[in-house]
Amino acid sequence: MRENKYLLMYKNLLLIVKLWDMKNAFLEWCKLKTHLFVLIGLFLTIGLHAQQKVITGKVLDEIGEPIVGANVVEKGTTNGTISDVEGDFSLKIDSDASITISFLGYVQQEISVRNKTNITVKLIEDSKSLDEVVVIGYGSARKRDLTGAVAQVKSSDLQNESPSSMQDLLRANIPGLNVGFSAGPKPGGSLQIRGRNSINAGTDPLFVLDGVIYPGDLSDINANDIEQIDVLKDASSAAIYGARSASGVIIITTKMGKSVKPTVKFDVTLGIASMQKRQRVYGPEEFLAWRGDVLESINVNHKPYEYDDPRTLPSDISVEDWLAYDNSKGDPVEVWLGRLSLKPIEIQNYLAGKTVDWEDMVFQNGFRQDYNASISGKSNGLNYFWSMGYTNNEGLSVGNGYKSFRTRLNLDTKITDFLTIGLNSQFVSRDGSAIGADWAQYQKLTPYGSPTNEDGSLKLNPTDDRESKHPLIDAYYTDKKMMTNNLNANIYAKVTLPYNISYQMNFSPRYEWVDDYEHKSSNHPGWADLGGTAYRNTRKDFLWQLDNIVKWQQCFNNAHDIDFTFLFNAEKFQRWTGKMSNEQFSPTDILGFHNIGAGSNPIISSNDEYRTGDALMARIFYSYKQRYMTTVTVRRDGYSAFGQENPRAVFPSAALGWVFSDESFLKHAKWLDYGKLRVSWGVNGNRDIGVYRALAQLTDNKYLYVKPDGTVYEGAYIYVNSLANKSLKWERTTSTNIGIDFTVLHNRLRGSIDVYKMNTKDLLIARTLPNIIGYASVMSNLGEVGNKGLEFTLSSVNIQKKNFIWSSTFNFSLNRNKILHLYGDMEDILDADGNVIGQKEADDKKNKWFIGKAIDEIWEPRVIGVWQSDEAEEAAKYGLSPGDFKVKDVNKDYKYTEDDNEFLGTTTPKFRWTLRNDFQIYKNFDISFMLYSYWGHKGNFNIAKHNSGYQDRYNGFVLPYWTPENPTNNWARLNSSNGSASFNVWRDKSFVRLDNISIGYNFPKKLLKKVKFENLRIFTNIRNVAVWAPDWEFWDPENDGPVPRTYSFGLSLTL
Repeated sequence: MRENKYLLMYKNLLLIVKLWDMKNAFLEWCKLKTHLFVLIGLFLTIGLHAQQKVITGKVLDEIGEPIVGANVVEKGTTNGTISDVEGDFSLKIDSDASITISFLGYVQQEISVRNKTNITVKLIEDSKSLDEVVVIGYGSARKRDLTGAVAQVKSSDLQNESPSSMQDLLRANIPGLNVGFSAGPKPGGSLQIRGRNSINAGTDPLFVLDGVIYPGDLSDINANDIEQIDVLKDASSAAIYGARSASGVIIITTKMGKSVKPTVKFDVTLGIASMQKRQRVYGPEEFLAWRGDVLESINVNHKPYEYDDPRTLPSDISVEDWLAYDNSKGDPVEVWLGRLSLKPIEIQNYLAGKTVDWEDMVFQNGFRQDYNASISGKSNGLNYFWSMGYTNNEGLSVGNGYKSFRTRLNLDTKITDFLTIGLNSQFVSRDGSAIGADWAQYQKLTPYGSPTNEDGSLKLNPTDDRESKHPLIDAYYTDKKMMTNNLNANIYAKVTLPYNISYQMNFSPRYEWVDDYEHKSSNHPGWADLGGTAYRNTRKDFLWQLDNIVKWQQCFNNAHDIDFTFLFNAEKFQRWTGKMSNEQFSPTDILGFHNIGAGSNPIISSNDEYRTGDALMARIFYSYKQRYMTTVTVRRDGYSAFGQENPRAVFPSAALGWVFSDESFLKHAKWLDYGKLRVSWGVNGNRDIGVYRALAQLTDNKYLYVKPDGTVYEGAYIYVNSLANKSLKWERTTSTNIGIDFTVLHNRLRGSIDVYKMNTKDLLIARTLPNIIGYASVMSNLGEVGNKGLEFTLSSVNIQKKNFIWSSTFNFSLNRNKILHLYGDMEDILDADGNVIGQKEADDKKNKWFIGKAIDEIWEPRVIGVWQSDEAEEAAKYGLSPGDFKVKDVNKDYKYTEDDNEFLGTTTPKFRWTLRNDFQIYKNFDISFMLYSYWGHKGNFNIAKHNSGYQDRYNGFVLPYWTPENPTNNWARLNSSNGSASFNVWRDKSFVRLDNISIGYNFPKKLLKKVKFENLRIFTNIRNVAVWAPDWEFWDPENDGPVPRTYSFGLSLTL
């Protein structure tokens, strides 16, 4: 037993030893493994370091100048840097990686590094690249792939001009786009593409902001936030918007981040707006002589020198004889002033030597201020742009002004490889409370009025004439608050699906609220009887739009490119309007609209609007070898404003493109760099009418009823005031466009030519009804209008040297408008003997619409001159005198009827042209100037009649007028007579305007590097420099009133 015991102990001991040995062996193995891992890690680290390297290089432009701030990024990563002041960069990357080099305004390049360690990159300006992206609606396309008539403006090209509005960016830069002139402190101007294509419906283009239809005020879009604007002019391009695009489409794209490094930018523009042209009125001494001529013209049988200063009578006429003309007594000077119809207060001021410069009182040099700040960038899948802007502009008339605050936030975030979400939002607060002086009064008030009463208060009628009042008094006694606030947003999500399919959803709410309050004080001497008046008007608008967009893009065999887009859209708009007003406030109206219930005559009303719409759209683009391409679009629209029988309509389009410069038979044409032929056809709609025009509308009214017992009570009734039309439908515009794009002489010359024809049918017209029906008119689809025209643009690089570049752009457009059909009513055609020889469609003479003529054709008697002294006998047969306008009597019957009317021309220019020149000197100085011209149109020039208002009580503009001693044939005598004729004087309004001269200077990069600025730019410009209108001598040919010439100075700082 003992042996067994010892044997067991021995075996256990051996086991322990073995286990100990195994433990040590295990520890040794672990140590060995640890060392092995360390060695492997070292080898891997060494290997990894061996696979990376530092790449250096330089980024230059086409003429060899360094580009500062170019983005150099390792492809597929966020590893990057930017080029320095010499254009140099250094970046550590994988040895087999590629890098991308990009800079604003240049084409991005991708370079495979491989065994290179130092590279030099020359970037090509993007404006010369056919790969430049153009926004075409619900997507984008390369310029090379366009099949429609699309034009583009980039804000970076116009930075010197400090544009204050979107209209400033577009004015004279797009052929076929007419931009109206804005003379007020609020930036703006009307817009029209390719002429007027409707009689009653709206003809404004459709606006699209960041991919979503924008119904707001264009002044709410900050020009500093705009990256580019694309204008879709033909039906094929605009057809994707169907019933809303008959007048063209303007697509606005705002800025996003462009570099990995955050970019902070500050812009300040200060300016002075002064009168471009002062339309003078007569000063003190001139006025008295002019008033004398007025009275002589009124009283044709006046005595010699009857209205002349008695102190300057000729020697053969004594003062006594002069006073005896009307048996006057007293001071001859006072008698003379009385004969000139001066009021006692005017005579008193004349004798006291007191005069007033009313022009100086109502006009001012307006101070203009515009401040903008923004921050932008992109990194780790986030692209952002945030801006704020404040505008404060004074107008040309004292007290007039405009203020606005605008902020924008654009975000685009890549959540996963397949999901991107984003936001484009804009908030605006506009202050339109300013009330300007009534500047028209300065022409009525004489220099001898009294602006104030004895107590210093403003005098209502400074000349004691009830027809003229103090130009500042209404504004002084008016308290106004006019605030407009709106929030416009687009919230979107993009999903990338297999097989190159993508889906995007846009939800775009817009909310606007307007408060318009006004109080007219009872302290105003002309409003005292009303006991004070006030109103509070409010309006709230809410619109939402929902877009669902599916896209599929595919390339087969490197030859067949297909791009398919499908859209489902829905929208809903609601408006709530409330109005309240009151007067005869008690006990006082001092609180005005703040206590509107204190009045004794309250009026309250409200109105609500509601409309809906929807759309389906499909578009397919196909390209073969990027040489032959076609685009086909079909859109089906629905809108609640049309009749129950036509709630929806279909609008198709098709376009073809051929890049003929890629053909083999033109390969040897070295002068031709690029050429493309475009042909397009399409149908668009116009839904721009009142929301309820297709419906019968009810109106209520009240009446007083007297019972047999004499009791009076108020009753009410409802009646139908308009006739419904359940068949009312869209206007339809069918358009054909043929265009050619070209680039020649090694990119020195490029341009495009387009010719088009558009016919608009089913015009929305209020058809006059017979009185027996009980309704005056009904909205109907009648008639047809045609437009045809030519557009041409040419850009050239005239000189391109290292230190001097000169480029020019010339645009030309013409449009001819014609009414093709009206109501379909036929009338007989008679020969000279009164026999019926045929029929024709009747014209609408009441509205002056004629088949075969333009919508704005002038149909009136023709003014052929002025009756002269030797024609007095003939003039008397028409009841006229020498100095009156001579009107053509077509049938020589000494009567003026419709038979004497002639077609005199149109109020729309026959053609327009623009010329822009840009100069770059030593890479630091930029100089540009731009002219534009409207030619071949007429404007109302009744000022030449000299018979408006009360000339024997007013002052007058310093303008020529007929006298026997000055027998002009273009201006009538003072206080002339029209006789039995009803006519207007029309003058040629053709003009050439030097719109702006701009100079900018970029501070050297080496200097900025010391203070850690990325860019510093100063600039100055003059807008509305001069205008030449050979036949227009009153105010401005684009505005019948004062227009500003603005001198601006600005600074742009980028950190």
